[in-house]
Amino acid sequence: MAENFFATISRMKYIERWALMRNSRPENLSEHSAEVAMIAHALCVIGNVRYGKNLDAEKAALIGLYHDASEIITGDMPTPVKYYNDELKNAYKGVESAAEKSLLRKLPDDLRPVYEKIFSADGGDLCERGSAERERYMRRLVKAADKLSALIKCIEEENAGNSEFRTARAGIQKTIARLAGEMPEVKDFTDEFLPPYGNTLDELL
Repeated sequence: MAENFFATISRMKYIERWALMRNSRPENLSEHSAEVAMIAHALCVIGNVRYGKNLDAEKAALIGLYHDASEIITGDMPTPVKYYNDELKNAYKGVESAAEKSLLRKLPDDLRPVYEKIFSADGGDLCERGSAERERYMRRLVKAADKLSALIKCIEEENAGNSEFRTARAGIQKTIARLAGEMPEVKDFTDEFLPPYGNTLDELL
């Protein structure tokens, strides 16, 4: 029997982000997810190497790859709409959860539990308290990576002469500053790796 999961996931490349914004270069969901995966992996590596966190960096990368997969079904809901009020935010979370379950049902029964642990906010069956806490912290880093990717998009658009992203950048920077105060991995990434974004290829090389 043919299974539709990966063919459906492959459609992330058709979902454009920042739908309400004038973009100098459109960004699709596949591009964003790959960037989030790389940054999430890096944040966990920083946490492990510098702060002794013992985080699962490889799983963080996988979560990053799939973190917005539900948007294949829902589309990219603009942030001002998604977070307009608590009622709308909670309703969207319900739609998002239903979309994720719909995607998971496209997997064969024997493979589905593996992917449920990637999609699930509780990370699946975790017996030890320490493991559960590490899982939650790792998933917070994935969310931070999502914000960092959004900030990178804003930087690139402004460097291309597009002022449309100016207010979005200011709001995202405030969020990242708060996260950097809570998670040292985020501060290290913003201090060490964020500044070169927007440089020319010659400057990078």
